[in-house]
Amino acid sequence: MLSKRNKEALFNPLSKDNPVLVQILGICSTLAVTAKLEPAIVMGISVIAVLAISNVVISLLRNTIPTTIRIIVQLVVVAALVIIVQQVLKAYAYDVSLQLSVFIGLIITNCILMGRLEAFALSNKPWPAFLDGIGNGLGYMIILVIVAFFRELLGSGTLFGFQVIPDWCYKHGYMNNGLMILPPMALITVGCIIWVHRSRNKDLQEK
Repeated sequence: MLSKRNKEALFNPLSKDNPVLVQILGICSTLAVTAKLEPAIVMGISVIAVLAISNVVISLLRNTIPTTIRIIVQLVVVAALVIIVQQVLKAYAYDVSLQLSVFIGLIITNCILMGRLEAFALSNKPWPAFLDGIGNGLGYMIILVIVAFFRELLGSGTLFGFQVIPDWCYKHGYMNNGLMILPPMALITVGCIIWVHRSRNKDLQEK
């Protein structure tokens, strides 16, 4: 079940072929939902679910979808799954759904989803497509969590809404960095992560 090719589909997106760090996809939501850890994690889980299931559905239908309407079919499948995710969040995590606002809906146009459906699901069987969806979703979520960790910690002094920087630090002059909760700092943080990642992976560096 986990042949060499399947392992690559599952594990390569975690680092070597990370959709955010290497392919520079999904940047908009990375900037928008990472001011706090909780919405970042929920967004990551939502993308994993939608990407994995949509990959399987498109893989199952790959031999019956006319080429001329394949994008429309992909959008319909993804849109249906996103609606289900939205309703589940409203039912069981309403506060988080409010924080994520329109960005859950924008999963429909997430470049990572459409890219994997086109590049992988349409030409592979359901099991490899499922692993590819899980791998790329996890790769995306890892970056969201890292960015959200530093933004919430340095910008608000909290993690998951709980204060982690002690009061004595504030009494001795420490101040939260308000810039960290602004979208530009999310972009700078992602840029720093990309720099570290490429410095450790020489094959990704431009000649």
